[in-house]
Amino acid sequence: MAVPPRGRVSSGKAQPAAPAAPSTSCAALTPPPRPAMALPAAAYEAAVPPRPACAYTSCYCEENVWKLCDYIRSQHQYPLEEFYAVFISNDSRMIPLWKQKSGHGDEPVVWEQRTLQFSCRSLNERRLQRNGEIVKVSSKAQWDYHVILLHVSSGKQNFIYDLDTVLPFPCPFDVYSVEAFRLDDSLRPEFHRKIRMIRADLYLKTFASDRSHMKDANGKWQKPPPSYPCIETADSKMNLDEFISMNPKVGWGSVFPLPDFVHRFGRQTDYSYSLEGQ
Repeated sequence: MAVPPRGRVSSGKAQPAAPAAPSTSCAALTPPPRPAMALPAAAYEAAVPPRPACAYTSCYCEENVWKLCDYIRSQHQYPLEEFYAVFISNDSRMIPLWKQKSGHGDEPVVWEQRTLQFSCRSLNERRLQRNGEIVKVSSKAQWDYHVILLHVSSGKQNFIYDLDTVLPFPCPFDVYSVEAFRLDDSLRPEFHRKIRMIRADLYLKTFASDRSHMKDANGKWQKPPPSYPCIETADSKMNLDEFISMNPKVGWGSVFPLPDFVHRFGRQTDYSYSLEGQ
């Protein structure tokens, strides 16, 4: 796989991504178990309050992350430019993540595209087959994306803030990668994930949602909305799909395959390159 050059992540319109590596034709949804990595010995001061004190609404992860960014901006504890909103999706809008609150044990949650025509059958009943082996997919949600917050720390490693995970909050990047992302190489091609990464200050300026994606055909809420007013900008009341899209020609930030994201921001990466102005 061609890895993007280490350097700046554009803060403007998204740039073309390196092509994803070809996958095997028959790969299981559940990858081989990997050992959890130890938590860092060095102290890291969280940029936001403990999880229970954070603004949170279930199934509105894009707004939860926006609220985290807004809090960080107000506190001046860390430079806001060190933080990134990270949208996880793919072209089929169907992604697995492990260690999510809505999962069961070590089974993944599949955040899958929800449409009005989609079957209401629980994804707990869904099975995927590979080499004659039945692989159970467990989920309580039908979504096509997930959003987390990345802190590109000046320390030895980076941190992930995910309000929907059972992992620590914040979580060391490498722990989150091993436990929640796992490996695309072990997944069927339709589950390979991509990343859209937007610097927090740009996310606060550009993101807008009227929450219409959470209403059914009759205009009823499928999940209760946040209590605060909708987030909007002077230019838009709804542009969520431009952030979910993994088309590098639309939206803001940079788009690239998950393995490139892990390689770039894991501890094995040399962080001597400049992130200024991304």
